[in-house]
Amino acid sequence: MQFSYKAKDSNGNVKSGKIDAKNKNELERKLGNLGLSVIFSKEEKDKKSVIEISKILKRVSVVDKMLFTRHLGVMLKAGLPFSRSIAVLAEQTSNAYFIEILQSIQEDIQKGNSLADSLSKYPKVFDNLFVSMIRVGEMGGNLEEVLNILYIQLKKEHELSSRIKGAMMYPAVIIFAMTVIGTLMMIFVVPSLLNIFTEMEVELPLSTQIIVFISDALKNHGVFVFLGLIISAVSFFKIVKTPKGKKGFDYFLLRLPTINGIIGKVNMARFSRTLSSMIASGISIVEALKIISGTLGNTYYQESVQDACQHIQKGIELSEVIGKYDNLYQPLMIHMIEVGEETGTLEETLKQVAEFYEDEIEQITSNLSSIIEPILMLVIGGAVGFFAISMIQPMYGIMEYM
Repeated sequence: MQFSYKAKDSNGNVKSGKIDAKNKNELERKLGNLGLSVIFSKEEKDKKSVIEISKILKRVSVVDKMLFTRHLGVMLKAGLPFSRSIAVLAEQTSNAYFIEILQSIQEDIQKGNSLADSLSKYPKVFDNLFVSMIRVGEMGGNLEEVLNILYIQLKKEHELSSRIKGAMMYPAVIIFAMTVIGTLMMIFVVPSLLNIFTEMEVELPLSTQIIVFISDALKNHGVFVFLGLIISAVSFFKIVKTPKGKKGFDYFLLRLPTINGIIGKVNMARFSRTLSSMIASGISIVEALKIISGTLGNTYYQESVQDACQHIQKGIELSEVIGKYDNLYQPLMIHMIEVGEETGTLEETLKQVAEFYEDEIEQITSNLSSIIEPILMLVIGGAVGFFAISMIQPMYGIMEYM
């Protein structure tokens, strides 16, 4: 529930506003954490209760985590205690599910738990990488610095994901529009034309028979076709989530022209950026590789990092291990890591590698529409041509009949 309140601070200044709280005791405790004493409070009953989508989905966006990381680092640097910093952040966010998480974290911290232990209770929001870096920052006394590194890491990850999603939006919209228009034509336009052919008793060519079959299936059994497509899609996603299914799908993607280049650069950029961030925060390279293997999207890159982790424990250099996977890692990255190991500047070198591949991805995604557009035009042209020929051929039969 929400309360409107008036409160005064230590200087006697009166402040007013609205705040979410379970009851008046929680309201007073929240305002007390902000250094305010309640003068007046009233429950807001005139507004309708709204079910928050974030509570239903139980999701916290990357942007929410970025703001949390950035603002927490700034507040701690300014000297605010953990509990009060978390309380302020809970007031600032608009995500209802995240508010509940932050309130729970605040209570844990007040009980004497560490920030890392509190965050680890929410693995779907704060992954192993995030928690591990926070833990190292707390133990090393450089949490503000680690939070800044994490913020940069999350920001780069968000920019990377946004570029890829943006590049995929154009072809997705075109394909969706083609599917809708094609379906409507099959249901409403084609049957009218076919009635003419049937009345004239024209022999239909194979291409037209295919159109007739699709049209009949959509018009008379559209519900079953739709359900079949849904079942097929659900089955596909379930198979892809299995270890063997995912590995097979990843293998297929790595063999696709253009797509394999994007996947490779994304994984190399993510690997380099994350490893650089973790080394900078004070995590050992072995521990960092263990964590990173779970953050990469492609199975083959995950396996290569796991293999590197095992060999590094035996004293073998990272560049030597990933050099065996020249089908996954480009020579530039391998040589850069080798130079970083020889000069003792691996952290900075990995950062440069990440920036290089991030720039490459930006360039590819910005040009992707120009690459996809002619392919889409060919597909659309082929579909329209097939439909036109299928409809025109029987017309010649009608003319001969006449």
